[in-house]
Amino acid sequence: MEALPPQIHCFFSSNNPINNAHFTLSLPLQNHIIMATKSGELSLTHHDAHHLFDEIPLSDTFAWNNLIQTHLATGDFSHVWSTYNQMLLRGVRPNRHTLPRVLAASRFFGDLSLGKQIHGQAMKLGFSSDHYVITALLEMYGRLDSIDMARWLLDKSPHANSVSWTMLAKLYIKEEKPKLAIDLFHQMVKVGAEIDSVALATAIVACGMLKSLKEGRKIHLVARKCGLEFDVLVCNSLLKMYIDCGSIQDARTIFDQMPKKDIISWTAITHAYVKKGGYNEGLKLFREMIKKGLKPDLFAVSSILPACARIAAGKQGKEVHGYLLRNGIGLSLAVLNAVIDMYVKSGYIQTASKMFSQLKNKDVVSWTVMILGYSLYGQGELGVELFRKLEKESRIEIDQKTYDAVLHAFSTSNLVEKGKYYFKFIKAPKVSHYALMVAILANSGHFDEATTFIQEQKIEKHAEVHRALLDGCRIHRRTQLGKRVIEQLCELEPLNAENYVLLSNWYAENAKWDMVDKLKATIRDMGLKPRKAYSWIELRNKIHVFGTGDVFHPRSERIYWELQSLMKIMEDEGHQAVTDYSFHDVNEERECVKFGHSEMLALSFGLISTQAGSTIRLTKNLRVCRHCHDFAKFISKILTREIILKDQSRFHHFKGGFCSCGDVW
Repeated sequence: MEALPPQIHCFFSSNNPINNAHFTLSLPLQNHIIMATKSGELSLTHHDAHHLFDEIPLSDTFAWNNLIQTHLATGDFSHVWSTYNQMLLRGVRPNRHTLPRVLAASRFFGDLSLGKQIHGQAMKLGFSSDHYVITALLEMYGRLDSIDMARWLLDKSPHANSVSWTMLAKLYIKEEKPKLAIDLFHQMVKVGAEIDSVALATAIVACGMLKSLKEGRKIHLVARKCGLEFDVLVCNSLLKMYIDCGSIQDARTIFDQMPKKDIISWTAITHAYVKKGGYNEGLKLFREMIKKGLKPDLFAVSSILPACARIAAGKQGKEVHGYLLRNGIGLSLAVLNAVIDMYVKSGYIQTASKMFSQLKNKDVVSWTVMILGYSLYGQGELGVELFRKLEKESRIEIDQKTYDAVLHAFSTSNLVEKGKYYFKFIKAPKVSHYALMVAILANSGHFDEATTFIQEQKIEKHAEVHRALLDGCRIHRRTQLGKRVIEQLCELEPLNAENYVLLSNWYAENAKWDMVDKLKATIRDMGLKPRKAYSWIELRNKIHVFGTGDVFHPRSERIYWELQSLMKIMEDEGHQAVTDYSFHDVNEERECVKFGHSEMLALSFGLISTQAGSTIRLTKNLRVCRHCHDFAKFISKILTREIILKDQSRFHHFKGGFCSCGDVW
């Protein structure tokens, strides 16, 4: 190896006595060191330490190395140095296993000067070209000095091996320079260095960071040529890389071809499907993993819970929770919070509330989940009450998400003054906080104050803020102000089809059909596609999906007959259907027959398919219209049914002719 750069010559020491005396270590001392090594503990007084040093024969480098390793494992770096110093003072010659451990101690301790001294000693002792020492030096310089210095060492080393190359690649990744790590790997291949599974996995990770399918497939090809394509480490790395690059198809191909799958493999592919909205496939894979005899860890459980956080998957969520309890899987607070969140989002607020009350140690996430949960169910007062309890928990710091949740609670409970008071505590409000403050004012009918607030805070350019104002207009039937807000939304988001649908519905409600036709042409000419409304309900482990005016379900005839019968009863009792769609963002529903909306079809199917008195749970992807809302209230009363409907903004719990939202949504 060539001479060191000038900056570390000053750390080269030639005064350390080294000899080669030969002795054997006494059996009690061997046992003492071995036990300390195994337990990871070595507690010695100053006198005991010197007595121990005195008993270690000068030739027994293995014993000294064990002692150093014990101190290193327990993080006692000062004792690593004192033990190493005693070695040198007593003339014990370090070997190729001693120096990497002492270099690791200098790295962990963050002392570059000590690391440079060991580098100098390695050169004097003839270990500067040893691959163990080179790898330790690379990591030490890469983390404490610079990656350029580490690269210089690798380039000058005559005996660099796969471990050394891979270490430098890992350093590039740590420095968030994945392209250099990939280039280094290709250089390894070019010079004929040995390619092992760790080198491949490191390069694959770099491809995932770069989100480069092209580079990832190149590395995949190298793995295949090296016969390592189906190594578990390589497979798992490829799996994650393809997921990170957005190609779940390639990831699934890798997964299906894997001869051996571990918990990491199953969790990665399950999480990928759930993250992309493939909830049913994620749940299917989770069940299959359990059938294969693999025990999910906490990360696997956390990955699948979002798939259960839906009305249609409440049953599966209960199954997952039950599995955890039956198998005695220790639940961290993070997982317990995720379970509570799952119950909130799947329509079981009472279960979530019970679990929350049983938590012994709550963190800010626990409180935030429940505060927002109550708010989403129209129980803002309970959310506010919970927040007041949180304020008394001095050990918990309230963060921005918690303020998000409590502002939402203020808006659903019309606590304007409280909302204004707590808004002042938010140090750096985000757009979401401003929008919630506008919602608090607008939902309570304080429109002048809301518009003044928007102007003073200079947030006129944010569509989220205007939508909050529009919700207030919808609640209080402020048609003219609502029209101006919709027009502003069209200017802010000219490519959002829903804005034009809102405006079209407003004109239709006011019988301005020429403007309706004009806006339809605008949507068509711009190639925009308004969202279609869908509702779905789970029955006997099958999801039934309905669109507006849907007639394709096998039981459509019975579904429509039930709806017509109920509508007649409703009309006979003097209930008039509300047909105002002026602030509704679904065009097809205005033009459809009043009992053909997707949520009504799903509700009717639930009524004819379940036992009398049982709760019906359904979901709609968009906002429920006023007519369907009134119909659900009526059904809950005359049929004594609880109906839980989740739309895009909140949960509606219909019971006894009333809705939890208080008719404000």
